[in-house]
Amino acid sequence: MFGKIGKRLAAFLVVLTVFAGNSFTVSAGVAISAPSAILMEASTGTIIYEVNATERRSPASITKIMTLLITFEKLEEGKIKLEDEIITSAYAKSMGGSQVYLEEGEIQTLDTLIKCIAVASGNDASVAVAEYIAGSEEAFVEMMNEKAADLGMVDTHFVDCCGLTDSDSHYTTAKDVAIMSRELTVKYPQVFDYTRIWMEDITHVTAQGTSQFTLSSTNKLLKQYDWITGLKTGSTDKAKYCMSATGSKNGIDLIAVVMGAPDPKTRFQDAAALLNYGYGVSQMFVDENKDTLPQMAVEGGVEEWVPLVYEGEFHYLDIQGNDLSHIEKMLSIPEKVKAPVEKGNAAGEVLYMLNGTVVGKVPVLYGESVKKAVYKDYLLKIFRNFLL
Repeated sequence: MFGKIGKRLAAFLVVLTVFAGNSFTVSAGVAISAPSAILMEASTGTIIYEVNATERRSPASITKIMTLLITFEKLEEGKIKLEDEIITSAYAKSMGGSQVYLEEGEIQTLDTLIKCIAVASGNDASVAVAEYIAGSEEAFVEMMNEKAADLGMVDTHFVDCCGLTDSDSHYTTAKDVAIMSRELTVKYPQVFDYTRIWMEDITHVTAQGTSQFTLSSTNKLLKQYDWITGLKTGSTDKAKYCMSATGSKNGIDLIAVVMGAPDPKTRFQDAAALLNYGYGVSQMFVDENKDTLPQMAVEGGVEEWVPLVYEGEFHYLDIQGNDLSHIEKMLSIPEKVKAPVEKGNAAGEVLYMLNGTVVGKVPVLYGESVKKAVYKDYLLKIFRNFLL
């Protein structure tokens, strides 16, 4: 897109054409019954709608979103594997509420237990996984709270890994639920392989024999809403009915969180209403940044030029009806850089402007490392120039 430029690299504009759309926070436009809710676009984190979104409430089983997040993080780190066999403890078996009826000493793979958590909201499965990862549920809950703090979930504190507790110390908000839902689904989209399951059988093998158990999803929107992809429901007498619903349509991924709904039907209706509203007002602009960037001059380096690369794609959600054909893309980088240059460090940035306002940016990175030239490198350059 940018082509070749000479030794002096200046900022310049490239106009990009795309569909119409918008991006800012609003608190009107959809009627829901739940006292607390939020609608967020996943790739950008844009909040499209919110009502009492920072009001602390009991989350019930949507607590398990954080349990799943920690689990997928440990999988990515290689600390655990889906094929790992996990033995159910007496404590894990003792969990009440929604469960998959694991027996003490029963062995299941991590893959199966993730299904038990994501599909059937098994409290026993959640504790079994927590104990396997951290040694105890208490230690795992510490991980959960540390992760919540890392994500900026300032109104969240966990007491257990499944949400069964009625403790006043176990709380979160619709906004914080959206934040952890976004972290889970954007970083680990493979979670949808589990949350899209409607029904699946697992096998219990215990001292009493072998039996089949059918996991049945608690997310009824899987059968009621065309674009649903997940994520998690929850309910207790204290929390009432909660949900973090994820959907995907026309390249737009939304997260609708509902907390404190009076009954299951209202919970699903509110979630669907939020998603419908979001898809009705939103358009997404995506620049995949696959074009080739110019090289940057290197002063005092072994190499005279260093290639540049984008950090990643750019996503912009617009809900104001702006004409996005007016988006301008501006490359802002210095004329040159002094060696040494470290691969992956920031060289500059690309700014995206709409009607004179910056709506986003993407860092531009050095694509290779360049060492600082020493005396022998200069001699070698002179020798090469002499031969040429």
